[in-house]
Amino acid sequence: MYILLVILAVGIVVKVVLAVAYVEVVVVVVVVVVVVVIVVVVVVVVVVVVVVVVVVVVVVVVVVVVVVVVVVVVVVVVVVVVVVVVVVVVVVVVEVVVVVVVVVVVVVIVVVVVEVVVVVEVVVVVVVVVVVVVVVVVVVVVVVVVEAVVVVVVVVVVVVVVVVVVVVVVVVVELVVVVVVVVVVAVVVVVVVVVVEVVVVVVVVVVVVVVVVVVVVVVVVVVVVVVVVVIVLFCLPFPNDTSLYAFRSVTF
Repeated sequence: MYILLVILAVGIVVKVVLAVAYVEVVVVVVVVVVVVVIVVVVVVVVVVVVVVVVVVVVVVVVVVVVVVVVVVVVVVVVVVVVVVVVVVVVVVVVEVVVVVVVVVVVVVIVVVVVEVVVVVEVVVVVVVVVVVVVVVVVVVVVVVVVEAVVVVVVVVVVVVVVVVVVVVVVVVVELVVVVVVVVVVAVVVVVVVVVVEVVVVVVVVVVVVVVVVVVVVVVVVVVVVVVVVVIVLFCLPFPNDTSLYAFRSVTF
């Protein structure tokens, strides 16, 4: 009788233990499933938040870079236009000054040449008159005894011929001098104007090219610095620097 009771008690205890173990297994499985579901949900939420934050950061960086590039391009265009306008104005002013100086020099040279020619003409006429008078006096003295009429005719012919020759020579000399002076002045003026214009154009082109190259280099350096700063501050991880995380959290 006691043995049956013991066997019955042992069977009841075994069944109770099995039931408790089954319940514990079910509870553990349910808890594990719930924990897995919670972990999956949390991971999905974290991934979505990280993706959204990365997209927002990329959009902000792209917008900032585009705005900086547009502003730099506008500034470069304005600077180039101002430089070109200033250069054109300077070239025009230089050309006007050169033309005025050339005209003044030509006028002064022509006036001096005319005065010199007039003085030469006066001196030549005086010398010719003196020579003619001396010749006439000598001829008259030499041939006065021979024949007065012949002497008069000879004197008149000589005077006329000498005067004509002197006038022709003076006119030819004046024409040659004037032509030579005008040609020399014109050639010098043309050469000076061409050289000045070529030098001005070369200087202008060199200045514009240097300004454009400097502006482009500055723009590229500024854009690269901005992109590097943005990437360093907002895209690269800094696990040992909590101040950058604080800066990012305050910024966004």
